[in-house]
Amino acid sequence: MIRFLAACHWSRRIDVVADAAYRGKALRDLPVSVTFTTRLPSHAVLYRLAPPPTGRRGRPRLKGDRLGTPAELAATPAFTAQAVTRYGRTKTVFTAETTCLWYGSFHTQTVKVLLLREDAVDTGYDLALISTDLTASAGQLVARYPARWSIEVTFGEAPGILGVGQAHHRTRRAVQRGVPFGLYCYTITVVWYALHGHHPQDAAEHRARAPWYLTKTHPAFSDMTANLRRTIIAARFMPIDAGQPTDTEIRAVQEAWAAASAHLA
Repeated sequence: MIRFLAACHWSRRIDVVADAAYRGKALRDLPVSVTFTTRLPSHAVLYRLAPPPTGRRGRPRLKGDRLGTPAELAATPAFTAQAVTRYGRTKTVFTAETTCLWYGSFHTQTVKVLLLREDAVDTGYDLALISTDLTASAGQLVARYPARWSIEVTFGEAPGILGVGQAHHRTRRAVQRGVPFGLYCYTITVVWYALHGHHPQDAAEHRARAPWYLTKTHPAFSDMTANLRRTIIAARFMPIDAGQPTDTEIRAVQEAWAAASAHLA
């Protein structure tokens, strides 16, 4: 998927962020326009960069001396204070970074390991990140990792609002297509709302209906689906006037859903 996106957006840089489950040999030889940042497993073994060739006979060394696991690495470097913004809040954390090799996953590609402590304790670490982006600062990598939270919200909202994954299928093809189709509908809903359904007062109207949402400034996916539902109902059962959706909006909804059905048929 990463290679496909890189080919479609060949002129843009893509920074991929993932959790610790995404690692292994598949990450080797990614396109040059792609950087990959993930959480480093606690049992990962790190090595120094390969030493220069000695000129002697035989294959040159592919990796340097053993640095150890993240816990072993955390006992040696000096941690420095960094002010980072995560989840909408700015906080001071303590980081230490090392340029090394993770031979098990990235083979001989040089990577940056970042160890993070939430407070100024003397030992250990709270988070270990590894990245192929050698130019990013420690603060940028720490702030980049929480950016993946939006996909976790999607995985929570898709079953809860659209019922993705809750259908009972009886054939192999239905099993394979059910969840992708549900996520496809999720995407279509967001795209439709961004292009046709959004209104600047949506969040304000929601706060008026539910005043306990004091900090709500942006519409949630539930607001988007409610807006889409009203639009579809109006298009099917109500005459179109100034207060109802336009022909263009109705046609956009119909074409989007038709394209989704045809794509997965």
